[in-house]
Amino acid sequence: MRIAFASCLLLIAATLPTRALASDHHAIDHLVIDHLEPASWWVGMKHARVELMVHGDHIAATTPRISRKGVRIVDVAKVANPNYLFVTVAIAQDAKPGEVTIEFVAHDKVVTTHPWRLDARAPGSAQRRGFDARDAIYLVTPDRFANDDPRNDSVAGMKETADRGNPNGRHGGDIAGIRRHLDYIAGLGFTQLWPTPLLENNQPKFSYHGYAITDLYRIDPRFGSNEDYRALSREAKARGIGLIMDVVLNHIGSGHWWMQDLPGADWINNGGKFSPTNNRRTTIQDPHATPGDRAAFVDGWFSPGMPDLNQRNPHLARYLIQNSLWWIEYADLSGIREDTFGYADTAFVSQWAREILDEYPHFAMVGEEWSVNPAIVAHWQRGKVNRDGHVPHMPSMMDFPIHTTLRDVLLQQDTRHDSSWVPLYEMLGNDFLYPDPGRLVVFAENHDTTRLLAQLDGDIGLWKIAMAYIATVRGTPQFYYGSEVLVRGPKERHDGEIRADMPGGWNGDATNAFTGNGLSPAQRDAQAYVRKLFEWRKRTPVVQSGQLSHFAPEGPVYVYFRHDGKHGAVMVALNKSDAANTVALDRFAAFVKPGARAHDVLNDIDVQLGASLMLPAKSATILELR
Repeated sequence: MRIAFASCLLLIAATLPTRALASDHHAIDHLVIDHLEPASWWVGMKHARVELMVHGDHIAATTPRISRKGVRIVDVAKVANPNYLFVTVAIAQDAKPGEVTIEFVAHDKVVTTHPWRLDARAPGSAQRRGFDARDAIYLVTPDRFANDDPRNDSVAGMKETADRGNPNGRHGGDIAGIRRHLDYIAGLGFTQLWPTPLLENNQPKFSYHGYAITDLYRIDPRFGSNEDYRALSREAKARGIGLIMDVVLNHIGSGHWWMQDLPGADWINNGGKFSPTNNRRTTIQDPHATPGDRAAFVDGWFSPGMPDLNQRNPHLARYLIQNSLWWIEYADLSGIREDTFGYADTAFVSQWAREILDEYPHFAMVGEEWSVNPAIVAHWQRGKVNRDGHVPHMPSMMDFPIHTTLRDVLLQQDTRHDSSWVPLYEMLGNDFLYPDPGRLVVFAENHDTTRLLAQLDGDIGLWKIAMAYIATVRGTPQFYYGSEVLVRGPKERHDGEIRADMPGGWNGDATNAFTGNGLSPAQRDAQAYVRKLFEWRKRTPVVQSGQLSHFAPEGPVYVYFRHDGKHGAVMVALNKSDAANTVALDRFAAFVKPGARAHDVLNDIDVQLGASLMLPAKSATILELR
């Protein structure tokens, strides 16, 4: 067995895409470290042991050494590729911030050194509050939001240059553009900002979207710098806006430097060769699923340009966990949106979320599980008791079941026997499957879906109903940039067109959402509607966290209440008919009585209620009951 194992290691080393191995002392004497990650850490973290990935020719032939009080090396691990060392550093609670020199020794001689840094932790960092139902999220695709620094549109060394005329190319939006318009975002009533990934995507095409990351510790220079990202967080926070980072644990871009020199043969799933995922997300829970189908889902790749990571490798798992912790601390994040959550290794995503919450107990994270089945989505939320034994730690999930059903019912017609609202009413009734439905993130559209207005064939009345629904139903609402000025896009999914340029984000744009110049009356009205809706939500606790009670829909009308016994109640009545409808209020006597005073939120008027309520055609009526 020992002989066979040794032979296996030699075979692995021979097949890895590594550079030349050390052949003499001369090569070691001139050793260069290409990467040491993470490049810094903080004093006072619960995660006081950090595993450094050190990469350089023949690095495994050296022994690392630190001579600094409060910092010591407690483990050094070698892997099949001799160009890597994994060095675990323990940091004492009383260690002093500052630069730490790591020496690499071979043949009793220091052959190279590398700086590492310990920083002082910001006061209260561990107790930061993440987003929750008190918040509303504004989602942007940074390349398409605003271009404030044309100098970084194309950058030397980056494979793809700017081409605004190409829907699938880079258009030049950047962090500077987002920073410039933070007041606009805050003025719409949003309290959280979620940009799609800003990390380096040095891919030859489609790099604008950000999901094929080639350096997990570097902001893409076409967006700005790491310090620009930290400034974005700081300036957003000053305006009452938290920053949510879009994290990708499942895959990287094919241009990542790992792909030129993999640490081990098991770093990338399927031996580093493209094998497509079957997208069969039900296999994770399906008691009848075959192991092969389950493996094809988790281990398969999305595309040849997105190698699928094997988080069962303990060094890779540790790297990814530390990377998330590093960005939270470095950029003072308020949350994480985790991409393609169910595609990563099941045990790993549980460990990842648990360790982050161990460091930041009140932090917020939301996972993407793109399923219309609430049982599938609920499997991943913290507190769920699963038949397969999986223990989830994710506080929140994206509510794709509500998203899909909302879009469907808005286009359905009532029948003689039933209301077209019933599928949404019944989908919301599935909340018993979730441990904490109030933590779900609700949305009508995002960067991966067609825009709702296109699906509704431009029907602004129905669009307004959908906006009112996500603002008043349980959970945390998420809004997609540009929709406030009726950016429509195609009815079929074409990602580059769905992620359209924000009007006014580029010099010379004829229409400007930020200033209002060139907007049509319909665009101005829609923008004002969104502003009124979310500004009101921001100052209304009962609609953020009050209990939700809904009444079975009748015809084109769906009525529900948010209430908490402390702040009164809010009545929401949705009428998607082409005609006005009058509803008798006696059915809702538990919440509203004839003669009661109320405030009509969207029309900003006080009203006295009678025995019935008239609902205008294709409208949402929101009443604060007093």
